[in-house]
Amino acid sequence: MENVKNKLISVIGKISSNKFLLTLRDAFVLVSALPLIAGFATMVSSVFLDPTGIVFGEQGLHLGNLIAGSQAAFLETGFAHGLQTAQSVCGYFSQGTIAINGLLICVAFSYILSKRYFKKNKEPIIVSFYALAAFFICVPWSITTTVEDGSEIVLDGFMNSSFLGIQGIFSALVIAGVTVWLYNTLLNKGIKIKMPASVPPAVAKSFESLLPGTLTMAFFILVTVLCVEFTGKTLPEELLALLQEPAMAISKTGAFAFFSQFTWSLFMWFGIHPSSIWGAIFGMTWDIAANENVAGLAKNLYSTMFMNFSTIAAGTFALAPVLALLFFSKSAHAKSVSKVAIMPAVFNISEPITFGLPIILNPIYLIPFVIVQPLCFYLAVFMTKIGFIPVICNNVPWTVPPIISGILYSGTLTGGIAQLINLAVATAVYIPFVKIADRLEAKKAEQVLEKEEKKEERKKEIKEAERKGEIV
Repeated sequence: MENVKNKLISVIGKISSNKFLLTLRDAFVLVSALPLIAGFATMVSSVFLDPTGIVFGEQGLHLGNLIAGSQAAFLETGFAHGLQTAQSVCGYFSQGTIAINGLLICVAFSYILSKRYFKKNKEPIIVSFYALAAFFICVPWSITTTVEDGSEIVLDGFMNSSFLGIQGIFSALVIAGVTVWLYNTLLNKGIKIKMPASVPPAVAKSFESLLPGTLTMAFFILVTVLCVEFTGKTLPEELLALLQEPAMAISKTGAFAFFSQFTWSLFMWFGIHPSSIWGAIFGMTWDIAANENVAGLAKNLYSTMFMNFSTIAAGTFALAPVLALLFFSKSAHAKSVSKVAIMPAVFNISEPITFGLPIILNPIYLIPFVIVQPLCFYLAVFMTKIGFIPVICNNVPWTVPPIISGILYSGTLTGGIAQLINLAVATAVYIPFVKIADRLEAKKAEQVLEKEEKKEERKKEIKEAERKGEIV
């Protein structure tokens, strides 16, 4: 078992430290703040501003009835119309964030990739400019619209803006990656305009980029022409059909969901943060699903928002083991660690308990730590499918405490109840193992005490023998 453990740690460690995966993860993390802002704005809109929502609606606090006497009368008031106007204002956040997510990924990925793989290039931001140019060369510059008689017409010269957002993420990654490799390869081979030393560095760098940049753009122009000529589609449209749609289809399956949730906590038990592996994969699958939900384009059950709602932000990863130790452990060490870890755990920060107890590489807590996440994940799936909670379409910061975050994620009081159920189940799973740990610790303490007593008895025997002169 020790050999198996060491081999697993070695393999997982190599995967998690892979430079390309880290680059993908860092690119998605770098732009993650903007979709989070849009998600927060959508959450405010759907939870606090919706005239029919949890605050003013009949399924919530009934404030609409209290204000106007009935829900129908409230919806006709100026106050309700003002709330709807505020909702439309919140929608502008999505236009500046999720609607250009593919564009942001293109810039971030090209910059980090160039900086990490081509360190001789001292100005990686210039590569991002050319990646951006290549991206705009490749996106479809025509849109199909329906006219009054029901027929469809194609308008040339109008960019299909949907490829700037969610639909363009895969193509943004491919275009940015090829741009970085091609541009830097040409630059390193000396294909550049060399300026005299008297020219300011910024101007020199700009002129140096002209030849490799022009050739890179020419390459993507050629690719675009060939794609349109032979397939009738642009490169992003082809990549969407060939890569993104199949990947999204796989990510919507139960097998993908189970594997991700099972290995998430398993990696963490080995001391490897799961986001270092799953971050890049989720960035191209469940993050897209989450953004579609926030934007109102779909109602995907499986998404990173749903995972956070059902497990991470439900306290199952941090608060559940702390509560089990705090209330059911008899170990002085475990209680002291849980008292320190309780406040971070309330805000879903697990490191104090996972590393402080530790749970990491602790065979006693392997079973509860690994099974709690998929168990509570599928409990939430069940509650969603029976209609107890809606599909999660609100994005909430993962540090919002459990129950409160459940209400905000779902926009309903039942979301908080669902998290409370998950937290109770997760805590209950830990209790038997907490008691097993107590017994083992008590047994070890007894063994240590027996050893100390034997040592004391041996010392007394030696002293008695020395007194009698049996030992010199």
